[in-house]
Amino acid sequence: MLTRVRCPLCGKTARRFRPFGGGTVVRPNARCPRCDSLERHRLIWLYLRDETDLFAPAPEPRRMLHVAPEPVLRERLAGEPLIDYLSADLEPGVADVQMDITAIEFADDSFDVIYCSHVLEHVPDDALAMRELCRVLRPTGWAILQVPILLARTDEDPSITDPEERLRRFAQRDHVRAYGPDYADRLRAAGFAVRLDRYAERLGPAAAQRHGLLTQDVIHFCTKSHA
Repeated sequence: MLTRVRCPLCGKTARRFRPFGGGTVVRPNARCPRCDSLERHRLIWLYLRDETDLFAPAPEPRRMLHVAPEPVLRERLAGEPLIDYLSADLEPGVADVQMDITAIEFADDSFDVIYCSHVLEHVPDDALAMRELCRVLRPTGWAILQVPILLARTDEDPSITDPEERLRRFAQRDHVRAYGPDYADRLRAAGFAVRLDRYAERLGPAAAQRHGLLTQDVIHFCTKSHA
């Protein structure tokens, strides 16, 4: 069999990944047939592994908060001896702790690393959630806070509660907004310094094809602003 793709999370090689999506949007070469990782999971794993200090030796394990943990990433991160790992989710029983990220029950400066992906578009008061995430991040820590960037500018309307109208406006029935590139400005307003890293693009087309990445995806790498 001719191998064209390889999943960096589970090592699966294949001719291609499986398609994934619903409705009129189905992405080819998206889902790993072994571990079910999607493009964004593989991108973040490569970034965490190769571009951050998460797995570097340190005097003490890095305290990490993983919000709404994706099973394929939780499985890898929770077993790392260099990470003091905590997963959290609004729904009971699906993570280490039940947590509302608009009212985080941890002290200021509690975490070295925060990873929160495809969550804030579900949160009515995303500004409060961002401020809370910034509050519990240590001054020397960093956070990766990902959302789908779908529009030229963020579109939100709290009066829209009908699932079908949300689907039309915000691309999913349980989304309360659709973000644009101004998402980075919202993070800055919450107290973060934000670096936009076009990591998939930096890897180049051959690596993107090999790992099944979306080259337009941008990583929002955040630290606490000291301004």
